[in-house]
Amino acid sequence: MLELMICSLVTILPDYLYRRYVQGKRFGKEITFFSIWYELRWGITACLMLTVSLITMIFYFHPSTSSATLYFRTVPILPEGSGRVADVKVGFTAPVKKGDVLFTLDSSKQQAAAETAKRKVAEVDAAMQTAQADVVKAEAQIGEAKANYQQAKDELEVKTELQRRNPGIVPQRDIEKLQVLVDQRQAGIDAASAAKQAASLQVSVLLPAQKASAEAALDQAQVDLDKTIVRAGVDGRVEQFLVRPGDVVNQLMRPAGVLIPEGAGRKALQAGFGQIEAQVMKTGMVAEATCISKPWIIIPMVITTVQDYIAAGQFRSGEQLIDPQNAVRPGTILVFLEPLYKGGLDGVTPGSSCIVNAYTSNHEEISAKDTPTSRKIVLHVVDGVGLVHALLLRIQALLLPIQTLVLSGH
Repeated sequence: MLELMICSLVTILPDYLYRRYVQGKRFGKEITFFSIWYELRWGITACLMLTVSLITMIFYFHPSTSSATLYFRTVPILPEGSGRVADVKVGFTAPVKKGDVLFTLDSSKQQAAAETAKRKVAEVDAAMQTAQADVVKAEAQIGEAKANYQQAKDELEVKTELQRRNPGIVPQRDIEKLQVLVDQRQAGIDAASAAKQAASLQVSVLLPAQKASAEAALDQAQVDLDKTIVRAGVDGRVEQFLVRPGDVVNQLMRPAGVLIPEGAGRKALQAGFGQIEAQVMKTGMVAEATCISKPWIIIPMVITTVQDYIAAGQFRSGEQLIDPQNAVRPGTILVFLEPLYKGGLDGVTPGSSCIVNAYTSNHEEISAKDTPTSRKIVLHVVDGVGLVHALLLRIQALLLPIQTLVLSGH
């Protein structure tokens, strides 16, 4: 409507003034409701053509969208396991810091497992002391066996020497018995040495391995016990936290609540523009935004990122073929905008709906010396009509709260 009124000032109005003051035609006489089209045909035709051209130029080179929102990330509050809530540390809504305890689960099973693992470690420590005592005992047995062996060997050597000097003085049967006794004492030494080696292996290899396994089981039990304490992963705010003692929570079916990270939705605004405007949407374009949660305020913005893909075209492997006809609604060009000045989004509630205007700038091409004069004039007109779109945005900012109240039924 504003475009039509502006165009009529330079088309229909001059045509009427010519008819009125040059040709002397007046409303109600020569110019009536039935003859107005014939009398002002040039002005009306020029007005319609200029209006269509102006609207096309404005919405192509200076695109606008009402599909703009301050999206914010949420972190689901989930335990790493499942269980029944034992205690809740925060209320329905509250600010939290990273590491703060949100709630705890029933940990009787995990505590029992941790206590069992502790007892296993203590048992291995006791076995370690017993094995060390066995090593000392084996060393003593080795010394005793060596002494007995040496005694039997000396007696054998003495009687063998006597038999060599005076054959028949010592019965041959006694010498054979002493030889068997020496072999027996040697076997005792070997047995004591093997017992010592076995005890040493228990002290140096087996029991340390068992202790490491017991300590690993204790660590695992402690980890499972720590999982019953659910903490905040980031600084932020807990909202609509309705979990209470006795509730059962798990990862798949029932999250405990939502944690909104600090600063989420307060740094950038996301807007979706029509696909026809993909050629003019560039990083660095100046834009303006007005939001329902901060009415009557125009926020200067700048486009920082233009997404290279349209979400409507995404797919993933499945058992059905893709039919483009199923994509009923065409996707939009997603752009990210940030305030041109620090604190520009202060007071805008994350998640609120906004209207965004982006403005094409041809200043560099106009300033170039090799740009033809005719093109400079056209580019000046293109940049100039952005003022009309900026005026439209300010009118929308004034009417947006009223429109919202009417649509909400108040």
